[in-house]
Amino acid sequence: MEDKKLDHIGIIMDGNRRWARARGLPAILGHREGAKAVERTLIAAKELGIRCVSLYAFSTENWNRPKTEVLGLMGLLKYYMKLKLEELNRENARIRFAGRISGLSQDIQEMLMDAEEKTKNNDSMQLIVCLNYGGRQEILDAFSKMIEKGVSLPVTEDVFRQYLYLPDVPDPDLIIRTSGELRISNFWLWQGSYSEYYFTDKYWPDFGRADLEKAIADYYRRERRYGKV
Repeated sequence: MEDKKLDHIGIIMDGNRRWARARGLPAILGHREGAKAVERTLIAAKELGIRCVSLYAFSTENWNRPKTEVLGLMGLLKYYMKLKLEELNRENARIRFAGRISGLSQDIQEMLMDAEEKTKNNDSMQLIVCLNYGGRQEILDAFSKMIEKGVSLPVTEDVFRQYLYLPDVPDPDLIIRTSGELRISNFWLWQGSYSEYYFTDKYWPDFGRADLEKAIADYYRRERRYGKV
């Protein structure tokens, strides 16, 4: 039977730099506008009854960007974490982080752990922020942890899942990518194997409620067969 549930939406937030370039602005201003798009999209998602949203915020490959841009992104992360944590609590929203968090600076690691701890009992909505994240790296890290634990072969999918970064988070039903690029860029490779994908030409800073509603409407018009006839 067709499964029409929509519990988890993943978003590849692409186009911040191109949005800024088109306006003759530095990249960091595009990222700032992207942060505003995150806020309005999360508000809309909660109002639309979406229980979980995951955001591809910083990939393992993003370290290759100009140093000034990386520093600006990390500064923006710290600014919004300080600014929005209280609001997340008021909204009864839980925030969690996926990725190689140990590869981030110590002050950011402490900030992320504090945010997770302070929101861990909130249950109206779950926000997953993927930082220093790569789908291939997650799979390799899971195998490494299984070897360390002496997990015996053969390994089932259920066993393997327990070694992913956030094993209890449901797989994304829908993954949205902005800016017109038609690729998944190492995002949720394991979890997104049966996700529906929605691509839009709109740059992330211009994304809003109407765009989210359009993506959701498109999702509900599809039939999810999971390999069945």
